[in-house]
Amino acid sequence: MTTHHPIAVIGAGLGGLTLARVLHVNGIEAAVFDLDASPTARHQGGMLDIHEESGQAALRAAGLFDAFLALVHPGGEATRVLDKNAVVHYADDGEGGGRPEVNRRALRDLLLGSLPEGTVRWGAKVTGAHPLGDGRHEVTLADGSTFTTGLLIGADGAWSRVRPLVSPATPVYSGLSFVDITLADVAVRHPESAALAGGGMLFAVDDGRGMFSHREPDGSLHVYLGLKTPPDWATSGTLDFADTDTVKSRLLTEFADWDERLRTLVRDADGALVPRPIHALPVGHAWERTPGVTLLGDAAHLMSPFAGEGANLAMLDGAELAAALVAHPGNHEMALTAYEKAMFPRAEEAAAESAASLVMCFGEDAAGKLAALMSGN
Repeated sequence: MTTHHPIAVIGAGLGGLTLARVLHVNGIEAAVFDLDASPTARHQGGMLDIHEESGQAALRAAGLFDAFLALVHPGGEATRVLDKNAVVHYADDGEGGGRPEVNRRALRDLLLGSLPEGTVRWGAKVTGAHPLGDGRHEVTLADGSTFTTGLLIGADGAWSRVRPLVSPATPVYSGLSFVDITLADVAVRHPESAALAGGGMLFAVDDGRGMFSHREPDGSLHVYLGLKTPPDWATSGTLDFADTDTVKSRLLTEFADWDERLRTLVRDADGALVPRPIHALPVGHAWERTPGVTLLGDAAHLMSPFAGEGANLAMLDGAELAAALVAHPGNHEMALTAYEKAMFPRAEEAAAESAASLVMCFGEDAAGKLAALMSGN
């Protein structure tokens, strides 16, 4: 017999979990399905700055704001902007900034811990879904099992399996790739790098390249190297990321004319170097109201990280979708219409900002322009 779930959320990221939590505190239960085998199956990423009007608002709606404050990384909002010569164009100690930094895993664990046991079905990879009529859908999992649902919500990220039900859009490569590196115990093992990066965020941008770092609560320094590359740069076989020394050498060549203090961040990196090509959905991505299904977070509006909005918008999407469902009990279509009407323009504005910031950070006089933006000039 096929199991039926009144509300099924695909994806246990921050957006899907926020949705489930806000529904739960309002007496509505949802089933969440995630492809990972467990909550610890893979690295969840580094630090997030949580915005007052979006991520913080969602945490308040979830009844978790005070618990969130206990997770905040003191001093994490400090910011520096450098050029390739390590000249400082902007520095802010981050006091009173209103966008506290928190580790993504810690925030996800907070949301997971706030849900009833069994809410998330781990190891449940969705391979497809199709409509049954009257807003109902049947969802197929990788193990061949199926379930039906009266409301299907795609919170399953960039390569969403739910998105094709409402939109033919697919993410497009931005022309930019990150390489994700870490320096462990940076203050003790690499004190000069620790001093250069500061206690919070570092943006070093120049000549179409970038180094973006943040300090983690565990004492490590997490760095993203940004490069304009072909879309298959990391997968064509010309660069084997399992060969760390060779990849480091290649990256040092890419940053050959940068100050040695910045190049040292690459040279001293510990562990694996992980390529992360940056994709985005079209700015203004939207769809016609489709009965019984909607999207949130990256599934709805994937954008580059250069506006710092991805996680914040996903959480706000989750909270606002839950609020709409609570406000329209028994009428999913009214709830989804209200949710999408507010979400589409909000996402379009953030995606346009993100796209413009990407161009600025990898364009002419990037450090000067970024410093001016952060200074409010």
